Amino acid sequence: MSIFDKLKNTAKQTVNNTLGAAGKKRETFVFNALPESLAEMQALPESCLDTPFKTAALTVLALCAYAADREIGTEMLNFLRGPRPMSGQDISFINDRYRDGKTYLPFTYFRGAVPDNDYTPSEPFTVDIESSSDSNSEEGYMKLFIPCGGADNPRPVKLRMRGSDGKWFLWEQYLLVGVKTPKSEDPWA
Repeated sequence: MSIFDKLKNTAKQTVNNTLGAAGKKRETFVFNALPESLAEMQALPESCLDTPFKTAALTVLALCAYAADREIGTEMLNFLRGPRPMSGQDISFINDRYRDGKTYLPFTYFRGAVPDNDYTPSEPFTVDIESSSDSNSEEGYMKLFIPCGGADNPRPVKLRMRGSDGKWFLWEQYLLVGVKTPKSEDPWA
């Protein structure tokens, strides 16, 4: 191998390492049951919030809990938001998304939940979290994406790292938006 081949290989490896670090990554989280209290959520290993992927996955669980019980869901979301609890406007926004019986919205992010089965997820509850090449384009923040059974493209969630301990907290979520109509509610199905 010539010296130039070694240089090309080294350069190629450096580019691949850089792209691997900043490129698309997918993490899968599996839950045997959905937490029904903040204590149950905090008992999950993902609650250490040491990666943005874990916080994003727990966001889906908290939004599911909110659909069942607003008080418990608020506690969970405030835990995930860390030093920035939800405002009245945040709560009003979420309440508005669930209006007209759309409590199925957060369940669309679990594997197996599609319009044909009225967004009933497969068990165990499995959620995939993805990054893209520009997920970490803003220092201290991470924008991740969650595939949705009711939409053609994954939906974003933005997380922020606390510098003092490296924990990741929910900053913004764009998960409670329109999806394809569940089959039982679709007059054209």
